[in-house]
Amino acid sequence: QVQLVESGGGLVQAGGSLRLSCAASGTMFRSNPMGYYRRAPGKQRELVATITGGTTNYADSVKGRFTISRDNAKKTVVLQMNSLKPEDTAIYYCYAKSAYGVDAWGQGTQVTVSS
Repeated sequence: QVQLVESGGGLVQAGGSLRLSCAASGTMFRSNPMGYYRRAPGKQRELVATITGGTTNYADSVKGRFTISRDNAKKTVVLQMNSLKPEDTAIYYCYAKSAYGVDAWGQGTQVTVSS
């Protein structure tokens, strides 16, 4: 069973940057996806970015502003968020799929971008 512990997040002004980190415990391989989803107030949870092996995938709304990276040895994933906008305000959830195909979610971290 994979467990995820998130860190980072907080309050920033529009145009600023924040960095989210997520550490996984349990059995995972490079080919297992990791990433971030988010849920804004009154909206459904949506994909932000994922990384599987060396392949990254981004939501159109964050392309060019967010960068996801991964340290396979440490089983960590980092989401660097630049040029933040008020519409990026949401709870961000770390996600991973274990080597056994089980989905795992972090506890969520609040990101608030003020205008």
